[in-house]
Amino acid sequence: MSIKTNALVYFLAFCSGFCIMGIELLGGRILAPFFGSSVHIWGSIITVFMLSLSFGYLLGGKLSTKNASLTKYGLIFLTASIMVVPIALFSQPIMEFIFTHIEDTRYGSLLASTALFFIPTVILGMISPYSVRLLVTDSHKSGQVAGILYFVSTLGSALGTIITSFYFVLAFDVNTIISAFSLTLGLLGVLAITVNSLAGNKELAHA
Repeated sequence: MSIKTNALVYFLAFCSGFCIMGIELLGGRILAPFFGSSVHIWGSIITVFMLSLSFGYLLGGKLSTKNASLTKYGLIFLTASIMVVPIALFSQPIMEFIFTHIEDTRYGSLLASTALFFIPTVILGMISPYSVRLLVTDSHKSGQVAGILYFVSTLGSALGTIITSFYFVLAFDVNTIISAFSLTLGLLGVLAITVNSLAGNKELAHA
């Protein structure tokens, strides 16, 4: 892969980290009206995100062994974008249904977190291992590449956390922010697919 393509992968990984932590932080705001904001609510949210990310890492690693490409990478972003949309559209009825059927807020919040965030976060978790696969061209440098990638992704997560909590939630409602994250992921997916398509056309032109 070219230097420009590598830079694109790092940029996309940074943005995915930003979106993941932004969505996780907003999870507390979504659940709070029904289940409160005590420590076990955050325990439920963090548990669901950690579990779903771990499954995403496994799936992303497995998928990356089968003809990895920027197009497939972009499709992960597009899928994540689609899976995030129900959080904005259906969070209220889902919360109301679970709240009225489960009295214990611990288990109610755990089920609610799973219903809303498990699938989109699994898809988002696939991005990091797939990014590593796209970036590694020399097995002797795989550790260094993975280290830089996780640094960039985690930096994105840190900025996503602080910008969402310090600025976004003060200026916009939760559903607007979630929708913006969904749109951003979709545009990033289109960007990756477009870049891959243009690179393929250039190769054909030089052939």
